[in-house]
Amino acid sequence: MVPPDQDFRTPLLVLGGARSGKSTWAESVVHHFPPPYVYVATAQALDDEMKLRIRLHKERRKDLWQTIESPIDLSAALESLKGRRKPVLVDCITLWLSNLLCSASTQAELAVDGVCEAIKAVDYPLVIVSNEVGGGIVPDNSLARKFLDLSGLTNQRLARICTSVFLVTAGLPLRLK
Repeated sequence: MVPPDQDFRTPLLVLGGARSGKSTWAESVVHHFPPPYVYVATAQALDDEMKLRIRLHKERRKDLWQTIESPIDLSAALESLKGRRKPVLVDCITLWLSNLLCSASTQAELAVDGVCEAIKAVDYPLVIVSNEVGGGIVPDNSLARKFLDLSGLTNQRLARICTSVFLVTAGLPLRLK
């Protein structure tokens, strides 16, 4: 899935639409590093459909992956991995932002600041997955617009601090940076 001669300098950001193949492609990038791998999951299994998605992701990853669930405090999860030198995949920023916006106790912008600082300080291979949500219409409600704005601005910040950025569409990666 990934060309063997591809240069994967990290931190590496993988953007794409829903069901674009971005997570599968990001996992294939992580496999260019020696195992074991760490999967930082931001999804919460709040309904049957999400439980199924999570189960399918886990089945695809097999036993070479350690999973850390971090639906809210992503910066703490990233900081806790310093010094271990294991390749890390964060999947995904979009669900993490959604969790922040739905959490009454969290200020999303400050949490994004913390994650950006944590990413700058990593000492391990890091691949980050996020949805590109700005290709559609402007939503008709305040919360959805706030999510769209926060997602777009967060992706821009991540793209600035990541060494490599790819956009995945239909399972095909396009290097942006």
